[in-house]
Amino acid sequence: MIAFFDLDRTLISTNSATDWIRQELRLGNINRRTVVRAAGWIGLYHLGFARIESALHDGAATLTGKPEAELAARTRAFWTDQIAPTIRPGAHAVLARHRRDGAHLAMLTSSSTYLGGFAAETLGIETVLANRFIVHDGRFTGSLAEPLCFGAGKLVHAERLAAEKGVSLSDCVFYTDSYSDLPVLEAVGQPVVVHPDPRLARLARARGWPVELW
Repeated sequence: MIAFFDLDRTLISTNSATDWIRQELRLGNINRRTVVRAAGWIGLYHLGFARIESALHDGAATLTGKPEAELAARTRAFWTDQIAPTIRPGAHAVLARHRRDGAHLAMLTSSSTYLGGFAAETLGIETVLANRFIVHDGRFTGSLAEPLCFGAGKLVHAERLAAEKGVSLSDCVFYTDSYSDLPVLEAVGQPVVVHPDPRLARLARARGWPVELW
């Protein structure tokens, strides 16, 4: 069995993308126009009314030509200083329970493999399924690996891991806050809604899915 976990507003209480944008603006790595555009996408996304593929591609484009090592180091500091303190208190107990039950723990997030990796390292999660920036000769090309780990793309990543582990998604559990994760919620045998966005909260009530507050 695989226990899949979303990251933003599920394992952690904050929206790491918004926090990252604020940091990058403060450090001078992006301009205010980029911030306004990204903030609009993210706001609609967390209300359950927008897809964020364009925002993800825009973010990747801002990295074109920049060193991977520099971003990785900046992301580690960002995780340690700003995001790790927002891990939801109840998340540890849920992870521990699935670990005791012998489940394979996997993070399924629209965040980057860098942030997802540092989060998984802290939380003891074995596999990270996240968005990967394409790198050539140590520098970003400005592109993302397909399929994006978002929406229906998350389901592709989950299906691949399940096939690799020889399990059916119908025997797996998925924890998330976001309506955009509906493809995976409908595919697993145990969908669990955690601190849901408004649209997902309504759907969970209609379908009788468990809602948890961590």
